Amino acid sequence: MASEEKLKAIPTLPKALNPVHKLRVMGRFVRRQTKKPGSAPGTLVHTGSKKVERSRITFMDFDAADFREREVREVSEVLPLRDSPTVSWINVWGLHEVDLIQKMGDHFGLHPLLMEDILHVGQRPKLDEYEDHIYIVLSMLEWNDEFHLVEDEQLSIVLGKGYVLTYQERVGDAFDPVRERIRTSNRRIRARGADYLAYALVDAVVDRYFSTLERVGELTEELELSVMQGAGPGTMESLHHLKRELLVIRRAVSPVRDLVAGFLRNESGIVEAETRIFMRDVQDHASRVVESVDSLRDVASGLMDLHLSALGQRTNEVMKVLTIMASIFIPLTFMAGIYGMNFEHMPELGVSWAYPALWVAMLAVAGAMLVYFKRKGWI
Repeated sequence: MASEEKLKAIPTLPKALNPVHKLRVMGRFVRRQTKKPGSAPGTLVHTGSKKVERSRITFMDFDAADFREREVREVSEVLPLRDSPTVSWINVWGLHEVDLIQKMGDHFGLHPLLMEDILHVGQRPKLDEYEDHIYIVLSMLEWNDEFHLVEDEQLSIVLGKGYVLTYQERVGDAFDPVRERIRTSNRRIRARGADYLAYALVDAVVDRYFSTLERVGELTEELELSVMQGAGPGTMESLHHLKRELLVIRRAVSPVRDLVAGFLRNESGIVEAETRIFMRDVQDHASRVVESVDSLRDVASGLMDLHLSALGQRTNEVMKVLTIMASIFIPLTFMAGIYGMNFEHMPELGVSWAYPALWVAMLAVAGAMLVYFKRKGWI
């Protein structure tokens, strides 16, 4: 009974598969470009959609003994933090205000190509090294229970000497545990430099991948139960949707291993040797995520093959029954056709027992064919 109730609860993903939503999902693979072709490198144009009404800026400035946190109205209020002896984390929610991004970038000495990548959403996860700062791009993933899909958001991290800048498309992220550790005077994160803070942010994003994969794994198990117990309508569409979401996840997490490897190889002096030790743990987590995604993709492909085999088997069973019935009635139709012809001189027409004799012959032929099919194992 429990299995039947669970089977009824399996989602068929109707919202995720309507035509309008399909276009929205495919937009994650092919990004719309609003930058004019042929523009000079470093031209600042926001290529994403406006996801917040007004850009918000928050900062956390701390060291082992002191800590302060605030949201500011003007970008000029955080510019002095560049030369602060403490560690400064400046976070920007909303990328559509290009002037704000440019003003911050110019003050912190960011390369024009770096600022262009911040505004050009949909970047592949990567790590770029510049003279006095490191640029990291990651995809933050979140599972949407309403539409049963993975929502991805670009996160840009700029690591410099004594500061970390983060740029996000919308409010809400995976960094609340990191903020709480800073607020509660965590000795390790408060006593170390900006490179350790950058590690903590990357680690928080990668850890969030596991929770997203856990939800996708639950959906995979539900679809597996559906296929094994008799797939209902929409199962093929659901399996195809699952494979597509796994592709989105793999595109986001697969480059993270190379990104972390670049972080470990950095010799600019911004990354301390002890921070590299912690970063190796992130590399291990990223490898585990990629392996899990590949395993789920193999399971989804196997379920699709199993589902197609089951559909083919059901079709074969139906065709088998219809073929047996047709085979039995072919000789009976032949006999009925002969005696249905309107010839005047047919010897059997004048015999009183001809009609029951024909019935006996027809039943005998049908019975003999059934016995033959049974011995052959066809029925």
